Amino acid sequence: MDGELKVLWARRRMPVLEKLRTEKKGTLRGVKVAACLHVTAETANLALALKEAGAQVRLCASNPLSTQDDVAEYLRGEGVEVFAKRGEGEEEYWEHIRLCAEWGPDITLDDGADLTAYMHKNPELARGVRGGTEETTTGVLRLRALEREGRLLYPVIAVNESKTKFLFDNRYGTGQSTVDGVLRATNILIAGRKAAVAGYGWCGRGIAMRLRAMGARVMVIEVDPVKALEALMDGYDVVTVEEAVREADLLITATGNKGVVRREHLEAAKDGIILANAGHFDVEIDVKALREMALSSRPLRPNLVEYELPGGKRVYLLAEGRLVNLGAAEGHPSEVMDLSFSNQFLAVFRILEGGLEPRVHVLPPEIDERIARLKLEAMGGRLESLTEEQVRYLASWQEGT
Repeated sequence: MDGELKVLWARRRMPVLEKLRTEKKGTLRGVKVAACLHVTAETANLALALKEAGAQVRLCASNPLSTQDDVAEYLRGEGVEVFAKRGEGEEEYWEHIRLCAEWGPDITLDDGADLTAYMHKNPELARGVRGGTEETTTGVLRLRALEREGRLLYPVIAVNESKTKFLFDNRYGTGQSTVDGVLRATNILIAGRKAAVAGYGWCGRGIAMRLRAMGARVMVIEVDPVKALEALMDGYDVVTVEEAVREADLLITATGNKGVVRREHLEAAKDGIILANAGHFDVEIDVKALREMALSSRPLRPNLVEYELPGGKRVYLLAEGRLVNLGAAEGHPSEVMDLSFSNQFLAVFRILEGGLEPRVHVLPPEIDERIARLKLEAMGGRLESLTEEQVRYLASWQEGT
């Protein structure tokens, strides 16, 4: 498909970013923004909004399988320097990050914190950086680790902590796009299947919700007792990984942690189980162990590989164990990325205002509220207004039972 048309289709479904794009035109002249994000049509609209605001933009991929090559080519024609291609190897992936890091950016935008981590492993590169942003839960965990160690060299705004990001992107975006990736790779019928979701954060909740809505019998795997209890009360069976692999037809990881499905789980897994990962990095399923155990392997469909294990058992892996919603599909719908990238866009301006210490920050709640109001209006929703009496009541303590 033509990259320009993809970007245009997405742009028409991102009305909040479009409004901000018009409002901030020409206000970032001279600012250099280096972004390590999934190179999709939605990301293209963020990059072009920054460029129209006057910024110079360099973009590299935050996942080797997430780049839409036609979009990347279109962006290059629009004056955005893009260093990314779908299926790039590990060496090339890090070379592209280096090209963004050594460019001398004023602002970094990140999804998974690979660019930020690279700059902190080479601290001389971070001297001129005024601040950065982080898009996803996994990246925020890495940033907080840097902060705990006292090694964070510049302020970073955790966009993922904004309500108009995690309550919508993580739940509705990841939920829909993960199931989309599974269906594109397998074309299986979800109804009647036993499915397991590892992790009941906002992403896991969204995936479990969508699977159940399509008729799956859903199990949840959790290590947090509060989240596990919530999953149980939401109507899901709460099980261990060992129990899940023995029963599930489909198991999706969404924890942000490594080694969720390990060698011992693969040995015990049900014949024909389909494994997919919705976490940012390809560490949740032990793909190395799966390959070592396999007597043979073969691709059956795009992004679907069959592994034959001793005894004739077969395990099916989607998108190489990488982020399935971008490896096997196109990532989140434009409508939900409108919220996330509006947060990213406004975070750049908050950084440039100054006054932020080198730690992990969140955007002010008034930005959340403004984005929510704009999105609600664009979707045809209308807010009720409090009466003066209601305002007084909420501000007082005297009136009671």
